[in-house]
Amino acid sequence: MRTKTASACRRAWMSLIGFAGKFHSCLLFYLYRGRMQVLSIVKQRAVLWLVFLILQFIQVCGIGQVIWAVNCGGEAHTDINGIKYQKDMSKVGTPSDYGKSLLIQRVVPQDMILYQTERYHFSSFSYDIPLSGDGDYVLVLKFSEVWFAAPNQKVFNIVMNGQHTVVEDLDIFGKVGRGVAHDEVIPFIVKNGKIRVRGESSDISGKLKVEFAKGNYDNPKINAIYLMKGSLDDVPQLPPLPTPDKQQEEQEEEEEEEPERQKKPRRTSGPKIQDPYAGEDASTTMLPILAALGAFIPLVFCLCKL
Repeated sequence: MRTKTASACRRAWMSLIGFAGKFHSCLLFYLYRGRMQVLSIVKQRAVLWLVFLILQFIQVCGIGQVIWAVNCGGEAHTDINGIKYQKDMSKVGTPSDYGKSLLIQRVVPQDMILYQTERYHFSSFSYDIPLSGDGDYVLVLKFSEVWFAAPNQKVFNIVMNGQHTVVEDLDIFGKVGRGVAHDEVIPFIVKNGKIRVRGESSDISGKLKVEFAKGNYDNPKINAIYLMKGSLDDVPQLPPLPTPDKQQEEQEEEEEEEPERQKKPRRTSGPKIQDPYAGEDASTTMLPILAALGAFIPLVFCLCKL
């Protein structure tokens, strides 16, 4: 029931956003057409009401019970899904905001900060995350490669509870490229003092240790983390990556369209007008110019005499 409710909420949410967009476009059209000024007031109030309804909708539906969230290496931030990331207070490793020099793909602008700031370390490091009793959990780890521009430059493992390697040989650039958001989503179960993840189990009490284990290639890192109680269906998904074929086709189309736009002549409107000067020779065309010069020179001479 929880899963169905969450899915229904997300469908309704998308419908509400679509309605808001269409409503806003209609109002802009009427304002553009120069209708009554009162429409401007109506527009403003309508948009405010829509924002209010959307915020209320998010609070009612939610995305699951978020237990803990941190914007690694950065300040506090609340994302578009209402998840409140706390400021990273860790003293281990090095915080960095170098990613602010990039526009991160696959994420809305207001949430780019979650993939632009990071914490890295020259050796393995970890976060201890509080749990909230027994139940189904989902750990979401957010990454983006903002430094390297080739695969096999930064590769590391992710280990949970000191025993379970849940992500092996993570190469962010190898998965999505540079400046692109990437999430690792790991479901697990806590029951009767044990954690079960990826078909393995171990004892656990109160806190979950998430370790970013250094490998042979550069330093491990993490951009943001959150832990929620719920299922995979409750986790907001990043948009899918375009396939390499599609990316190549789009690039080729853009390259083909650019010369066409430059070479394509502008279409004229109406019948072609005959050039009134087409039948005249060069001497006839220059005659008015010579006459103007002839009148201008004596005028200058007279002015100089005054």
